[in-house]
Amino acid sequence: MRDIISQFNDLAVRRADLAEASQAQLDATLVPRHLHFGGRPLATVLRPHFLTQAEYDYVRHEGALLLGAFDRAYRRLLADADFRAQMDLTPEEETLIQVYPGYDTPTPTGRIDTFFVHGGTLQAVEYNAETPAATAYEDELSDVFLNLPLMTEFGKDYYIQPLTARWQLIGVLRDLWWESGGRGMPQVAIVDWDNVPTYSEFELWQDYFTRHGIQAIITTPQAVEYRQGALYSGDFRIDVIYKRVLGSELLQAYGLNHPILDAYRDGKVVMFNPYRCKLLHKKMSFAVLSDDANQGLFTAEQQRAIREHIPWTRKVAEMKTTRDGQSVDLIPHIVQDKDDLVLKPNDEYGGKGVVIGWESSPGEWETAVQDALKTSYIVQAKVNIAREDYPAWANGQVVIGERLVDLDPFVWRGQYVHGALTRLSAQTLLNVTAGGGSTVPTLLIEPRA
Repeated sequence: MRDIISQFNDLAVRRADLAEASQAQLDATLVPRHLHFGGRPLATVLRPHFLTQAEYDYVRHEGALLLGAFDRAYRRLLADADFRAQMDLTPEEETLIQVYPGYDTPTPTGRIDTFFVHGGTLQAVEYNAETPAATAYEDELSDVFLNLPLMTEFGKDYYIQPLTARWQLIGVLRDLWWESGGRGMPQVAIVDWDNVPTYSEFELWQDYFTRHGIQAIITTPQAVEYRQGALYSGDFRIDVIYKRVLGSELLQAYGLNHPILDAYRDGKVVMFNPYRCKLLHKKMSFAVLSDDANQGLFTAEQQRAIREHIPWTRKVAEMKTTRDGQSVDLIPHIVQDKDDLVLKPNDEYGGKGVVIGWESSPGEWETAVQDALKTSYIVQAKVNIAREDYPAWANGQVVIGERLVDLDPFVWRGQYVHGALTRLSAQTLLNVTAGGGSTVPTLLIEPRA
């Protein structure tokens, strides 16, 4: 893969005319095709992220093992209130996870955020189990990049294949709608606040649903009402909510008193994903998997996958625990080992509240640890972050620069992965919401015979 990357970058430098034409094509294409985040074009480089078929097969195999482990943890958390207490659910969340959503899995769709180093490690750092964004973005970006002049030239020597993923949702949505007792094709509402930066992807999804015979609208929590035993936005009856406002944000704004929640509790609307996803979406789920005391929950193969792919994670609390088989007093250990640790809020997104130990002064870190003790936080071991060189067009020339790369496979039915979000950044915090980095498609690549 290092050779493939070098060959592409060399082509971009050698054929600056193709690089310039590729950038011009991106400039003309991204925003009109809804490939922007709050008006900012998603892609800022000229090369997609590449995987070989063998690498992708490995990611899918190990991802399925991890998902099996998460599912076992979920079953225990759902059944055992004492065990569940470590997740720090709010009282409202505790109420809503008791509601059966009409189907078995808590994660019809999802995403595991990982770092994959070619020929090296695969390490998962978060499970975005609450209807994550980017599936439509990635499918559209794949089409855009495959048609760039640089890719056309590079494709003379390589087979290049996209990892389209949107079609997975059509099957998942249809099957779980039927499992929930629905008939025919459901009417779908994409529900979020006004003026969110991902609105452009909602438009892509609305068009995709329509092209597959599913009526769909984009609406807001303020615009829906529950009447005559059904949820409506205006005259549009809502059967399924997809890519809804985050559950925690809805509860913060309305508590348990909202038409969506009334319809959900009455079984009159199917929600993707249901509130039970919170048992995996909260970052404390990584503490459940990595805790030595819980290994009896998992099969031998799942234990092996956890050891290799889940970093040491614990709830920030005054307690004794283990690390690498040794007993430690957690808070002093966190303070002392700052250069190998990161602090994360249990239930936030977009990089909010994340404190990176190796980028903090001792005083800043100790203050962050004390603040974390006052709320719901995890501490997680540093992982090996992937780095690759990418070409970009800047100031009339090709510039090759290092980017940090994460690979975030999309999860379906809580059982398997297919497709992926890939984000690039020059900074440690790889998150487009946080204001840095860009997004590129992940494509499979193999040399032509």
